Amino acid sequence: MFCNQCEQTAQGTGCTKFGVCGKTPQVAALQDLLTYAVRGLSQVAVAGRKVGVEDLDVDRFTAKAIFSTLTNVDFDPDRFEALIREAVAKRDALKDRVAAAGGQTSFDDPAATFAPAADLEGLVKQGEEVGLPIDWDRDDDIKSLQETTLYGLRGTAAYADHAAILGHEDPSVYAFIHEAMAKLTDKSLGLQDWVGLTLGTGEANLKAMELLDAGNTGRFGHPVPTEVPLGHKKGKAILVSGHDLQDLKDLLDQTQGKGITIYTHGEMLPAHGYPELKKYDHFYGHYGTAWQNQKKEFAAFPGAILMTTNCIQDPKAYMENIFTTGLVGWPGVTHVANGAFGPVIERALALPGFAEDADNGSVMVGFARNAVLGVADKVIEGVKAGAIKHFFLVGGCDGAKPGRNYYTEFVEKAPADTVILTLACGKFRFFDKKLGDIGGIPRLLDVGQCNDAYSAVQIAVALANAFECEVNDLPLSLVLSWYEQKAVSILLSLLHLGIKGIRIGPTLPAFITPNVLQVLVDNFDLKPISTPDEDLQAILGAA
Repeated sequence: MFCNQCEQTAQGTGCTKFGVCGKTPQVAALQDLLTYAVRGLSQVAVAGRKVGVEDLDVDRFTAKAIFSTLTNVDFDPDRFEALIREAVAKRDALKDRVAAAGGQTSFDDPAATFAPAADLEGLVKQGEEVGLPIDWDRDDDIKSLQETTLYGLRGTAAYADHAAILGHEDPSVYAFIHEAMAKLTDKSLGLQDWVGLTLGTGEANLKAMELLDAGNTGRFGHPVPTEVPLGHKKGKAILVSGHDLQDLKDLLDQTQGKGITIYTHGEMLPAHGYPELKKYDHFYGHYGTAWQNQKKEFAAFPGAILMTTNCIQDPKAYMENIFTTGLVGWPGVTHVANGAFGPVIERALALPGFAEDADNGSVMVGFARNAVLGVADKVIEGVKAGAIKHFFLVGGCDGAKPGRNYYTEFVEKAPADTVILTLACGKFRFFDKKLGDIGGIPRLLDVGQCNDAYSAVQIAVALANAFECEVNDLPLSLVLSWYEQKAVSILLSLLHLGIKGIRIGPTLPAFITPNVLQVLVDNFDLKPISTPDEDLQAILGAA
């Protein structure tokens, strides 16, 4: 196997024997083969669009299949076998429709005619032969951009899939995913073409995040500032981790009146700010962090745990209490259909729950764009009066690899006349810090989940308009952490928007070559993090 798609990849270069994330060589091969099969499907889909043949079912499947290869989403070989066979079946059926419309059905890419082996063992061997399905005959810099594009597409596919579940889709997003997948074998594309395609991935991802934002706010309301307890109540309990707000809503509906309290974990924390979710009396508080003590926290939780996306390290010690939904799957862990939470509820009722109440303080959430822009006049006044000297967006992914204490230290050392916006699970390094306020505005503002980077961009654009300047001229600095492919897609979105001076860490992606990094430095002033003291001095000294 070879996998370098996440920040914690072995020795900073690539996992070759066993994934740091827990992925087996068998699963790695199947993920590569699924990506290969989808590449063949995309060849046909691109040809189909040229003759007016589009298939929404194929588009949705493509997003789902690509999403399933994202770090920590699915480690179940049987489910990958099913996806591979479905990809080929959909490819061949679509090819018949394209042929009937007079479109192209013959391609140089062997993925367009790939026939899956008869059994799982054969599929694994095919995956090992294919490897990561980029064009390995190109030079290192083009291969680097191909990998960056592919990994960015995995993040974009995740957001597109989440948005589709909520009824929000855009054919242009699906069209770009197919186009980019098909171009992984296009030898006519040079370095600048691949730079453009990589940034185009950021543009498509921005649209996908916009769709998801519309889905979440349209169905659950715009988040409002909300205090969330970090303790727990005596009694039966279910812990929900991940990102899918609709799953949470369905679970809340199905547990009403059953004496079960619902808690959030990880990226579900921002759910407490949505009006249509916070109205449930049995939706109480937040339990644990995202990564730092996850295994210990889950093993100690006295109720059932529902995983809705990729937010888990190793479920083996407590798998009998874990249930997954959507794309999430691990061998030996019970998978339930979206909305069919009877087994989860039954398990929660069978477990002891919390023996007593506990008060562990609280945190504030709900500072998405409507909430922040609702006090924009105070923010602008604070800047003009000199009370607010600088804004920092400190967010991104969390992980277990050393070096992430940088973000905690950075926030702790940020001067008292600065405001910290944060989003995604990286905030769990410092989300419970008491930083005070400036003129009634909290210094720590939780914008939301990783996909709420869209909301943060809207805040920045609105402030730039208010100050009649460009976003890059605002007293705003982005200090980001990355772990997996959604972070890659978000970074590409920010670069597509032309945002400069972003600091990223704790380490640079293994798939970025020195030459590609130099392009990013030259064009976007992208910087690796150094130390909190040095970076604060560099930012504020130049502010």
